[in-house]
Amino acid sequence: MNQIIEFGVTVILISASGVISPGPLFAANLSYGFHGGIKSGIKMAIGHTIVELPLIILLGIGVFSLKVFPEFKTALTIIGAIILFVFAAIQIKTTLQIKELRSSNIKHGAILTGITLSVLNPFFIIWWLSIGFKLISDAIIIWAFAGILVVFLFHIWMDFVWLGLVAFLSSKSLKILSNRNYKILMIGLSFVLIYFGLSFVFSVI
Repeated sequence: MNQIIEFGVTVILISASGVISPGPLFAANLSYGFHGGIKSGIKMAIGHTIVELPLIILLGIGVFSLKVFPEFKTALTIIGAIILFVFAAIQIKTTLQIKELRSSNIKHGAILTGITLSVLNPFFIIWWLSIGFKLISDAIIIWAFAGILVVFLFHIWMDFVWLGLVAFLSSKSLKILSNRNYKILMIGLSFVLIYFGLSFVFSVI
């Protein structure tokens, strides 16, 4: 029992570096959270999980490795950057068309966005291929293939809590924002996505 508690604490502390770090998923979650609240954050986490669970399993059975990753890293990075640019452009256009704030203007597609911004985020993939892979390897040594589930369970709840909390707080801030300030903030978040897209591109240049 002490062993699994000790390992769980290790996974949680190390996972925090990936979970709460600012990135495209975080910025998009803020945007969706304004109108969707905690539900949009949970949906975003579900989309993220749809990508993360298979990746953890594949790492556990040795399908992926850092040796094969460079072969598709560049393509993944460029596609991810393009998606971020498109997402940001659509968000800016939609924001500028809003005439007044209404809590009923809930955005759709949070799960799909969670999937897209996870699978096309090279830094997320690299984290699992390096730091995450070490955690999975250690867990397998202790609990065999059940260790894959141990790592997943100790890690995944943090994604749901963090994304749900951020989306919830984002929705509360909508009540104190004027229409003008809301548009400024949303456009600002769109430029944050553009920044991450550019960082993706520069990482392969």
